[in-house]
Amino acid sequence: MNIVILSGKGGTGKTTISTNLALLMKANYIDCDVEEPNGFIFLKPEKTQVKDVQVEVPDIDKGKCTLCGDCVKACKFNALARGKDKIILFDKLCHSCGACGLACPTGAVAYRKRITGIIEEGIKGNMVLKRGILNIGEPIAVPILKELLSDIPQNGINILDSPPGTSCNVVNTLHYADRAILVTEPTAFGLHDLKMAVELVKTLHIPFGLIINKYDEKNQYLNKYIDEENINLLGHIPYKREIAESYSKGETLLDHEEYKTTFLYIKEKIEEELL
Repeated sequence: MNIVILSGKGGTGKTTISTNLALLMKANYIDCDVEEPNGFIFLKPEKTQVKDVQVEVPDIDKGKCTLCGDCVKACKFNALARGKDKIILFDKLCHSCGACGLACPTGAVAYRKRITGIIEEGIKGNMVLKRGILNIGEPIAVPILKELLSDIPQNGINILDSPPGTSCNVVNTLHYADRAILVTEPTAFGLHDLKMAVELVKTLHIPFGLIINKYDEKNQYLNKYIDEENINLLGHIPYKREIAESYSKGETLLDHEEYKTTFLYIKEKIEEELL
């Protein structure tokens, strides 16, 4: 069972929900936010192993290249350009699609590997913890994400901590989802981006529930939309300054009795309504 935790925007508390639920449910945790993974700060894995993620980029043989430019024309990502005496490669724009090799009439295009990031894997008790990390300066996160998701545990429950927003990285993560949990905050921006996230999971026909983070009983900002869309509300995480301070120190909400009770309630709802 793969449960994806997502939000329409960053900063709503997606990782807070993911890490605490993973601990409470004794689920495996997969941090799919490869551009800014921070779940390990709270889960503190042991026996961490690291594996490089590599992608293929073209390697032009100057002896065979006639500078015809067919490879440049075939590249839809502007990763190749024809210079005065050689084909120039902008390797960070390359999507490893192989079109340049197919287009080359002289067989001058071979391929070499380059590292774009890493996969880290550790354990915490019986939990498997994994995350992808995109190298600084790399513009394309999808290869890291695909490598991470290609080898997730096949037994038990997996909590997939999605990237923020509704971009292609989120869609790639949702392809592995059996269920989804949306996290939002009671603000105008939260509502705006929640609507996009709801449309996304509905389009992909993924059953979902909603958790409202940073909740204040006086703030009923989201109620009308939730009622109109008949959204399954799993629970609220109250807003308190001391919790933000605790979070900034890498502590989990389960260390606070009031919040542990809240998460136990949410866990029961998930087990009843989503699993």
